[in-house]
Amino acid sequence: MFVDSHCHLNYKGLVEQQADVIARAQDAGVATMLTISTREREWDEIVAIADAHDDIWASIGIHPHEADQHPHITTEILVERAAHPRVVGIGETGLDYYYDHSDRARQAENFRAHIAASRITGLPLIVHTRDAEADTAAIIGDEMEKGAFPCLIHCFTASGAFADQMLALGCYISISGIVTFNNARDLQETASRIPAERLLIETDAPFLAPVPHRGKTAEPAFVADTAQFLANLRGVDVKTLAQITTANFFALFRKATPSNAA
Repeated sequence: MFVDSHCHLNYKGLVEQQADVIARAQDAGVATMLTISTREREWDEIVAIADAHDDIWASIGIHPHEADQHPHITTEILVERAAHPRVVGIGETGLDYYYDHSDRARQAENFRAHIAASRITGLPLIVHTRDAEADTAAIIGDEMEKGAFPCLIHCFTASGAFADQMLALGCYISISGIVTFNNARDLQETASRIPAERLLIETDAPFLAPVPHRGKTAEPAFVADTAQFLANLRGVDVKTLAQITTANFFALFRKATPSNAA
């Protein structure tokens, strides 16, 4: 049974057929899904999806793209909203210098507010980073010195050196369908050597559909394809990879519990 550790079930492409998307995921062996929020107005609908399904959990957070639009979101607000029993993670948050949709200083301020919420609640921080390796590593390292917090680098696409930095800081790393792309040789090398006890898998649906679904709207069922590719890359059978990544998910997201289906 697989876990899709990062998807957006409220996004266009999935929300219109949400019941069918969830059913197809279950049919593909996806026993657990974590649906992620990126802006405040999503929080209620994200939590409602999780409330309605034993096998779906939710996160509370503000994406770095949205930092300029959410100057009022404080650590205290995140902590309060994360108290809901179906909320198991803080984020996604982080830094994105590729698009620079929000001011970089505001992104950093937003990032640190989420880190503080993670530290207070004990819920894992879900980190988005793109073209911002040095600053992401500096902020996480600085904040870890103030007090440790559980951390996941989602949809990992950064360098092997950055992976090593994050692993040294105790972070987990999640691999998406990007690893199946023909031009992802560097990522494949990194994914092949991530310690088994720190490895998760995800779709980031509706984005980044893996081979053989390129060009389609991604959905949680496709995590099985990523798992098969990653298992082959690492020289293990897919059942073993499923067991490892599922165990890692529940070790990191301690507030989540397996559904009866799992």
